[in-house]
Amino acid sequence: MVTQRLERMVTQVRRWRSTDGVDPLPVSPSLPDGDVRRLRKLIDECISDRGGEVAARRRASAIGGTYLELDDTGKQNFFRLLADEYDHDDAEVDEAIDRVLRARDDDKRRAAERHLATTLRPKRERLLRRFVGLDGGLQFLVDLREELLTHRSADGAMSALDDDLRSVLEGWFDLALLELKRLSWDTPAALLEKLIDYEAVHAIESWDDLRGRLGPGRRCYAYIHPMMPAEPLIFVEVALTKGIADSLVRLLDHDAEPVQLDQVDTAIFYSISNCQNGLRGVSLGDLLIKRVVEELTTEQPNLKTFATLSPIPGFRTWLIKQSTPSVPSAGEATAKNATQTSLLDPAEAEFVSPGDPADALYQLHQLVSQESPPPASDLERWRPILMRLCASYLVDQRRGSRALDAVAHFHLSNGARVEQLNWRANPGQSGWMRGLGMMVNYRYLLKTIEANHDSYISESTIDRSSEVEKLRTTVAIEKGRS
Repeated sequence: MVTQRLERMVTQVRRWRSTDGVDPLPVSPSLPDGDVRRLRKLIDECISDRGGEVAARRRASAIGGTYLELDDTGKQNFFRLLADEYDHDDAEVDEAIDRVLRARDDDKRRAAERHLATTLRPKRERLLRRFVGLDGGLQFLVDLREELLTHRSADGAMSALDDDLRSVLEGWFDLALLELKRLSWDTPAALLEKLIDYEAVHAIESWDDLRGRLGPGRRCYAYIHPMMPAEPLIFVEVALTKGIADSLVRLLDHDAEPVQLDQVDTAIFYSISNCQNGLRGVSLGDLLIKRVVEELTTEQPNLKTFATLSPIPGFRTWLIKQSTPSVPSAGEATAKNATQTSLLDPAEAEFVSPGDPADALYQLHQLVSQESPPPASDLERWRPILMRLCASYLVDQRRGSRALDAVAHFHLSNGARVEQLNWRANPGQSGWMRGLGMMVNYRYLLKTIEANHDSYISESTIDRSSEVEKLRTTVAIEKGRS
C-alpha cells in the first residue's frame, strides 16, 4: 500500500511538471531551517492572490514536488510548518469577535459575523484547495493525508491540521459526488486488481478466487469518485443466500451449487474494505451499505433480510487481557483480581477445574493465548463458555459510550442489531486470531435502522436479538456438565 501511494504521488508530480513546467525547490531532504524559510515564502505566495490562479497553480505544483523530495524528517517538518504557522491568526479572530460584539444593528452584525467566519478559516486551507485544482490533485491530497496520519503527533496543532485536511476532503467526497458501481468479471482488469490489493477482511487468494466472488449469486459494489476513476474508495462484497449465512467456509466455497436467484431471500454483506487510508474518518461505509440495500431491493424484490457475516477482531485480544493472571500487592485484592474472578461464572469454573477457580482462569488464558487454533474436539468443551463471553463482549464492553469492538461499533452506529453468534464460522488461522473462530451476524432491519442508530448514538443502547441476549445472560453449564 505504501509503495502504491508513493508511486501515485510521484506520477502526479511528474504530470504537473510536464504540463506546468515547474520544478520543485532544491531543498535538503530533511528540510532544515534554511529550506523551511524558502518553502514558507513559496507557500505564502501560493495562498495569496498575487499573479492570479495560473500562478497559484504553478506554485502549488512546485510545493507538491518539493514535498516528494523530502525524507521522513523533512515531511515531519513540512507538516509542522503547516500546523504551526498556517492556522488562523488569533489576534485577527479576537478583533473580529469584537466587531461582532460592537455591531449596533442587524446588517452590521451580519457583516461582522461573515467576517468572523472568514477569519476563522485557517490560512493553510487555501493551499490544500489549490492542490485539488491540479490534475489528479484530489488523489494527491488523499495520499498526503495518509502520510500526515503516520507523522501526526498528539499535540493540538497537528490535530488541527488533520481536522482541516479531513474537512476539505469531506467536501469533495459528499455522497452526491460519488458513483456507486457494480464490479463484475467484465470490469477492466486494472480495477479488479485493486480489489485484490485492497481486500482487508478476507484475503483474495487468486484470480480464480476473485472470479468466484463475482460469480452467480455474488455481488460487489464500490464507490468511485469521478476525479479518481481508477481508484475504488470503498467496496462491499455480497452473497445472495437462502437464510442467514453462519459459515464463511461455506460462503466462500465457489464449487458449491449456487442458490437459484428466484430462491434467495437474504443478502449477506461479508466484506467491507476501505481502500484509501487518507479518507479515515470520512463517512463512506454507512452510505455504501444503504445504497447497496436500495440497489439489491430493486434488482431482487424477493430479498427480505439484509445482514452481515462479520469478524470479531477485538474479542481474542480482550479475552487474553482479561484472563491474564495478576499478582496482587501483599495482602490486597486488586480491581483486576475482582474482574478476573467475575470473568467465569462459578459453575463454569467448577466445570473446567473442580475446586480451583484460579486454575480454571489459567486454563482459559492458556487456551486463548495459543497462536493457532486447537483441534475442534479440544475446543468443543469450551463452546458454551466462549459463546457467553463473546456475547457479553459485544454487548457490554465499551470504550466510553461506544462498543469496544470496532466492527461492532461500525454496524451498530449504522442502525444494525447484533443478530446471531456463529461457532467456528471461520475456523482457520485468521478467524482464530480475530475471534477464536467465531463470527457474528449484524442484521439491518429496514424499519428499525433509524431508531437503532439514534438509540446507540444518544443512549449507548445496543439492540440485540433474544438469542444473543440469552447467550449473554445464561450460564449453559450446570453441576459440572455442559
